[in-house]
Amino acid sequence: MNAQLTLTELAALMKSAAGLTVDPKELANRPDATFAEFGLDSLGLLGIVGELENRQGRPMPTDAERCKTPRDFLALVNTAPDTAPESVPTTGA
Repeated sequence: MNAQLTLTELAALMKSAAGLTVDPKELANRPDATFAEFGLDSLGLLGIVGELENRQGRPMPTDAERCKTPRDFLALVNTAPDTAPESVPTTGA
């Protein structure tokens, strides 16, 4: 991934994908609190994963929708290798 997902962006995704307003400072102060404690259920997290996939044009790691905390989610999506197709050099035919 070219850019690292931040807590501010995660809070914005929680708003747009799940309708939850969460202060990024609250996420920063409680990175190990569960998403459920912030009111985000598994369907909302799946919506966030889908939104990220649409934005980046590639799939997120398979366990992204199973993360339980903001810290775990950011660690997973920010360390995932970029799986975008590489350009394949062609030789003259």
